[in-house]
Amino acid sequence: MPRRDHPADWLDPEIVLRAYMVGVFPMGQDADSDELVWLKPEVRGIIPLDAFHIPRSLAKAMRRTAFEFRFSTDFDGVIAGCAEAKPGRETTWINTPIRRAYRELFVRGHCHTVEAWQDGALVGGLYGITLGAAFFGESMFSRQTDASKMCLAKLVERLNERRFRLLDAQFITSHLARFGAIEVLRPRYEALLADAISRQARFL
Repeated sequence: MPRRDHPADWLDPEIVLRAYMVGVFPMGQDADSDELVWLKPEVRGIIPLDAFHIPRSLAKAMRRTAFEFRFSTDFDGVIAGCAEAKPGRETTWINTPIRRAYRELFVRGHCHTVEAWQDGALVGGLYGITLGAAFFGESMFSRQTDASKMCLAKLVERLNERRFRLLDAQFITSHLARFGAIEVLRPRYEALLADAISRQARFL
């Protein structure tokens, strides 16, 4: 067996991809810990790509925004933004094993970002995994008002343009529900997953 010198090496990118294929995903216990948990929820959050809803106020803001949107240009910046502490959330689940594994998946073309830039600074973004015609959303962040929401809208636009079939949101929040996110039971999710990963789509 290969020697593993640090617990952060335990999260093999190939294992991560195989997990997603069967509806499982990893999360860190804490940003300062190398411990991981593997989750397979009975109820899964998804955002139907044909029923995505942009609130009127956000649509208006997007028409006048000064943000520049980019795809998959700064993984390290996006995951750092997703992991940073903020009031009410002093730590996150994005730990060293997650950062290392997902960075390797980014290099291999399986992890992608949507980024909002303003005056040369990264002000919001999100990242997720692609397999076949499925996109598995992981996390998002904002440093300017509505930046992450606009990135989500740009993500759905891109997924529809590229004929993706599934946008997995993992868990539903009130924030995501405003955009049309719904919950489905595991058997329904697994059917949607099997269909999506059997097809081909390119994010870039």
